[in-house]
Amino acid sequence: MQLDADQLRQSLPWPALIDAIGTMFTADVQAPLRHHHTMQVPGEAEATLLLMPAWLEGRYLGVKQVTVFPDNNRRGLPGVNARYSLSCGRTGQPLAQLDGNELTTRRTAAASALAAGYLCREDAHTLLMVGSGRMARRLIPAHLSVRPLQEVLVWDRKETNAARLVTELQQQGIAAQVCLPDQLEQGVRRADLISCATMATQPLIRGEWLQPGCHLDLVGSFTPTMREVDNQAMQKAAIFVDTRRGALVESGELLIPIREGAISADDVVAEFAELCADRHPGRSALAEPDKAITLFKSVGDSLEDLAAAILAYEHNRDNSTASSC
Repeated sequence: MQLDADQLRQSLPWPALIDAIGTMFTADVQAPLRHHHTMQVPGEAEATLLLMPAWLEGRYLGVKQVTVFPDNNRRGLPGVNARYSLSCGRTGQPLAQLDGNELTTRRTAAASALAAGYLCREDAHTLLMVGSGRMARRLIPAHLSVRPLQEVLVWDRKETNAARLVTELQQQGIAAQVCLPDQLEQGVRRADLISCATMATQPLIRGEWLQPGCHLDLVGSFTPTMREVDNQAMQKAAIFVDTRRGALVESGELLIPIREGAISADDVVAEFAELCADRHPGRSALAEPDKAITLFKSVGDSLEDLAAAILAYEHNRDNSTASSC
């Protein structure tokens, strides 16, 4: 079975995908820490190769190959490319090949929305989207599926890129407007939910800008040298992650302030396994929940890919002549 990007969009509606990922974090799934390799690109920024396996014993086995080439934006090409293979967990027989780019962006956005369901105030009104690329185009509808957001601000270093996304959102009936490049502070102070999906290596968001009760959704930092917020933001927020083992090894968002003594690993309040199993209720358990600043750091985990791949495969299996497991 071959599932392209359009088929995945049809097969992975936000509510079903968010539920599938939440359920997978409570399952007995094997998900080794991803293999992370750095590749030199002459005259350009270093590239990254990621290999991400996961399996449910006796049921399904999946593996994703991801390449990250940061300078692709100069060429007008996506910085991230991926492919995903799903196999039978009893026989190893191939079951499906899935478009890895769409799978990755959708499961990443769904994970952020899953976190927002636990951490973002239920009366959140304004979303600030920092970044306007492919990931932003998935994060916005995913967040809209879990919170009654009435206004979307879009910020990008390049105003034309933000304007392009705003036009698309307005055509979909979403109340959106551009946050100008020199008005990021104003946008942060205005927002209830701030979602960041950039390739930043220096902080964009400053802790002094954060307002009581806001929620930060940080997607971009996936290497030890990348970060989207400063130390003060990390200190002011109650920190949640998808997985400690990933975030505390791979993300500069945590590693840099830990190394500088601003926070410690013990400041991570909970991870998805605890939230999804009801061992930690999220925002409601924090002191002064309405005023608490929450932060979710996503680095991605292979079990999220597996959850999405299984959902898409089973959705299409009954109408296909492809092999069953």
